[in-house]
Amino acid sequence: MTALAGLWSRRDAATETTVGRMLDAQAAFGPDAAIRRTLDSATLGRRLYALVPEDDFDRGPVPGGDGTLLLAADARIDNRDEIATALGLSSAELARMAEPQLVMAVVERWGIAGLARVVGAFAVILWDRRRQALTLARDPMGERPLFYHRGDGFVATASMPRGLHAHPDIPYAPSTTATADFLAVLPEGEESFFAGLARVRPGHAVTIDADGLTETRLWTPVRTVLRLKPADYAEGLRAELDRAVAVRLRRHHGAVGAHLSAGLDSASVAATAARMMASEPLHAFTAVPGPGAPAPAGAIADEGPIAARVAAMHANIVHVRVQGDGRSPLPLLDRHFDLYQRPVMNPCNAIWAETINDAARSRGVSVLLTGQLGNFTLSHDGIPHLAQLLGAGRLVALARLARQLRTRGWRRRRIGAAMLGPFLSPAAWSWLTDRFGRSLALHSYSALRQDAIADLDARAAMTGTDLSYRPWRDGRAMRLWGLDRVDMGSYNKGTLAGWGIDLRDPTADRRLIEWALSVPDEQYILGGEPRSLARRAFADRLPPELVGEQRRGYQAADWHIGVSGALGEMVAELDGIERCRPGEALVDVAQLRALVRDWPDFAADDPRWNQPAIVDRYRSMLLRGVAAGHFLRRAARTN
Repeated sequence: MTALAGLWSRRDAATETTVGRMLDAQAAFGPDAAIRRTLDSATLGRRLYALVPEDDFDRGPVPGGDGTLLLAADARIDNRDEIATALGLSSAELARMAEPQLVMAVVERWGIAGLARVVGAFAVILWDRRRQALTLARDPMGERPLFYHRGDGFVATASMPRGLHAHPDIPYAPSTTATADFLAVLPEGEESFFAGLARVRPGHAVTIDADGLTETRLWTPVRTVLRLKPADYAEGLRAELDRAVAVRLRRHHGAVGAHLSAGLDSASVAATAARMMASEPLHAFTAVPGPGAPAPAGAIADEGPIAARVAAMHANIVHVRVQGDGRSPLPLLDRHFDLYQRPVMNPCNAIWAETINDAARSRGVSVLLTGQLGNFTLSHDGIPHLAQLLGAGRLVALARLARQLRTRGWRRRRIGAAMLGPFLSPAAWSWLTDRFGRSLALHSYSALRQDAIADLDARAAMTGTDLSYRPWRDGRAMRLWGLDRVDMGSYNKGTLAGWGIDLRDPTADRRLIEWALSVPDEQYILGGEPRSLARRAFADRLPPELVGEQRRGYQAADWHIGVSGALGEMVAELDGIERCRPGEALVDVAQLRALVRDWPDFAADDPRWNQPAIVDRYRSMLLRGVAAGHFLRRAARTN
């Protein structure tokens, strides 16, 4: 992974000096020496963090196009052989080509649209002297971050905001719009969490020239539907995951680790990696809560025992249980700001994730496999198929599926909600959830001030978000919306800087996503069994206890312990947020103070800690509100 910086200036001749400062500000994300190159009025640079073998051949920004192009890239290309064949490169030529060189070859042959051929993780900066145009692009899942600022007579770009803030003419202030969207749990827009800085959206290219800015979508999954035998769907999913895992094992140095939970996603990834690495160890990490941690009904608090059964099936898995130690998330907030340059969505989950990072680093792990996007790919539950059948008038098939779900313990109310909910108005659905279920109204889980949400409905509509959270009718649309909801690039870059670990998610593989989206929804709920396809596909490498498990793991079931011991620090943090003008304007500090004042006096092992109403108010509203407020305070440079 590489830290990038670029500057196109029509007024400043010292672009190399400024880019040097921008690179130095990002030294944590790329410890190798900075290399800069200038072409006409633009300078591009990079600081390398070697992660794949070909990084040994990286010589910095790549010239091309007979002297008219200059390119810098932060990339891991997973289909190098396929691209080399299309370009007519020999295996010997390919073996000595760093990723930026290969990206330049793609651009020279097919233009920036050729990046749609590249499978993997990438952020690209391309300067075209002939067109006087700067183009910025990112991979479809946003595994590599890239930000930019359009100033008076210049355009600057960098991997992380701190690189841009090293430019003397770029202001340093938080974005209240992006932070408000964060508090409302809306998908991220073009604006970053810093005012004046835009993010290149995943799967898009942004071109800036004398005429202005043009955004182009690089990746749109084609809507196709596979028609196979049931057994062939399972075989196809196995093959896709095998390929996605295999290409992510390529590394420059160090060992490979993996998250390993009691869920289908991380367990399938870890088991697949273990089969492919039979001659070397796979370090598998399971986060487990402290003793007596309560779990909500129908959930698993301690995923360690089932994860251990997965490890027992594969002799080369070194299973490491990482136990919660009752820490508060508050002391982590400053580090989150420095590493990720954005607020963290779930501060209590960050504790166990970063404890795993600590354990992985101590074992020499440089690549850590995850299964974060598995719910949208591997283990889609197929529930929207109920509404699809109703909408299509396939009542016999609908009745059969409903009966099958009933035999698996589903209540009629749950089936009815999934079947009828998509056809109700938002107001009707909100009334029903308030009366009979878990309130989904914004004020029940968000610390966003009521007077700060005047245009929230319009912003939600722009992102395809239904604030009433009705069930989905279209499983494909639901998954595409979910995949676009959070940008992981800054988290990935921050994890590399903080622990020297490259997070890689095989369930985010573009080819796997395209294949999963082409599978008919009935295959995901075949026989009335949600997540049926993953259960069938990976029964060859997972224990029956996991394959048949209907409960979901519940992360950080002991979240309340650390917070209970840090209420004084929480009050002090709220004081600081209230003194910060953006924080006071966005965060309902009075409501959060009331939550702290009325902190439940339950025993540590009381299951009420994980009741929906408590989780919504304290784990979501309070902790997320404090995380957002702390970010605003730091970005506004308020003590």
